[in-house]
Amino acid sequence: MMEWTDRHCRYFLRLLSPAAVLYTEMVTTGAILHGDRTRFLDFDPAEHPLVLQLGGSDPRELAECARWGARWGYDAINLNCGCPSDRVQSGRFGACLMANPNHVAELVAAMTDGAEGVPVTVKCRIGIEPAPLPARDEYDYLGDFVRKLAERGASTIVLHARNAVLAGLSPKENREIPPLRHEFGYRLKRDFPDLAIILNGGIATLAEAREHLARVDGVMLGRVAYHDPYRLAEIDAALSGVAPPSRHDVVERMLPFIEARMIDGAPLKAITRHMLGLFQGMPGARRWRRILSEDAHRPGLGPELVRQAAMAVPRELDAVAA
Repeated sequence: MMEWTDRHCRYFLRLLSPAAVLYTEMVTTGAILHGDRTRFLDFDPAEHPLVLQLGGSDPRELAECARWGARWGYDAINLNCGCPSDRVQSGRFGACLMANPNHVAELVAAMTDGAEGVPVTVKCRIGIEPAPLPARDEYDYLGDFVRKLAERGASTIVLHARNAVLAGLSPKENREIPPLRHEFGYRLKRDFPDLAIILNGGIATLAEAREHLARVDGVMLGRVAYHDPYRLAEIDAALSGVAPPSRHDVVERMLPFIEARMIDGAPLKAITRHMLGLFQGMPGARRWRRILSEDAHRPGLGPELVRQAAMAVPRELDAVAA
């Protein structure tokens, strides 16, 4: 989720979910090799377990970036073969890589060499349209693709269970229009029992997560965890058997982080924009959002504004909801 799951967002989500594996936004190889490496790679130790998600198509560049990620302390390095946006396609990476499985296998091998023992994983779609082979929706192409990646070192496949349409659909439409085929993930797990298979796409509730977890190793939540982040806390708590934190407790635990990041130069609004959905569906949620949206950019304000905004939601209602 480019420009969404930055370090501020991830720290916030970690307070809601102690167990979830967090992913960075997709970072291009060029950004790491030629840009502000610290900006793109730094994270708070509390974010672990944390995966660095890379976008690129050159094996040497990906190997070098995997090496940087491993030495920076990431728990895994992920190659994105699932993003269908025009911008990503123009760089010849993302979902369009699925048209050449042998090349992706070379990329995985290079990353595995560079990662120095840190696991290398791949996020992909079930296929692409237009398809490189006539049987564009068939499982055989995906199975062959995954087999080649596993042979070259991939330890985990994160499967967005839709095709990626490379022309004619926006990224939003690509998340909604191609039909979901979760059964492809189930078949991958049966055919590759030694691979970790993580299922993504259309998963929004605890019941759905439980249903898939009976057949695969994990599920990935995307935009639902961003727009309604407390749902992540509830699902995490239900699966782990530990009570979720209250929303107000999460706010209080964010305040020292906000203060520290602002001392380092981060604008308040860059942090609070990720917190707008915290009180989703509760009385006072609109005022919470309005205060943060309208005032977080004003100079001289800091953590006290966030505490003030949280007062719009009665704490006793939060306790009942939690």
